[in-house]
Amino acid sequence: MNSILGFIFLGLSLSAPIGPVNAAQLDKGIRGGFLPAWFVGLGAIAADMIYMLLVYFGVIHFLNTPFMQSFLWLFGFFILVYTGIDSIKQASTLSLNDTRGTEPLTKSFVSGFMMSISNPLSILFWLGIYGSVLAQTAATSEPRDLIVNSCAIIAGVLLWDVTMAGFASVFRKILSDRMIRGISFLSGLSLIGFGLYFGYKALLLLLERL
Repeated sequence: MNSILGFIFLGLSLSAPIGPVNAAQLDKGIRGGFLPAWFVGLGAIAADMIYMLLVYFGVIHFLNTPFMQSFLWLFGFFILVYTGIDSIKQASTLSLNDTRGTEPLTKSFVSGFMMSISNPLSILFWLGIYGSVLAQTAATSEPRDLIVNSCAIIAGVLLWDVTMAGFASVFRKILSDRMIRGISFLSGLSLIGFGLYFGYKALLLLLERL
């Protein structure tokens, strides 16, 4: 049980640092409430599970090649900058009366999935963290323990996503229209900032290949 709780805490720790997905969750929660914010997190979890499988089967080393790294950095750049600009454009027209339920949940899910799957940092993150979990489990435990530990990590990530979605939803109820627009604008700027960082990393990789 202590081991399971430790891996749940690991999942929480992996999700807690502020990044594009957390910024998008806050933005979706402010706009539409709990479900849109939660579905952003679910999309990100789906991407995380894919990376965990890639680490398990050893395929993720292909994604660490310079070409794929450059592609993913550029792809992440476009996704984040586009999402950030869209958030800023819509911020000026937001109000408490017309934001809830205005966007399909599938769009929120796809948004979270694309942000996470196109983030090269996720590759390094899961390669390092989950790779270590694989090595430790293989050395000291049975294969079934790997499934339990993996589920515990996902449970921790899911717990954080529910917490973030709930926080954004509750926070939404005490804000004025003006504050909602301001937070949405800042969230958009944050996403653009992450996108520009991704673009900078892509440019460095491309220059190294010249």
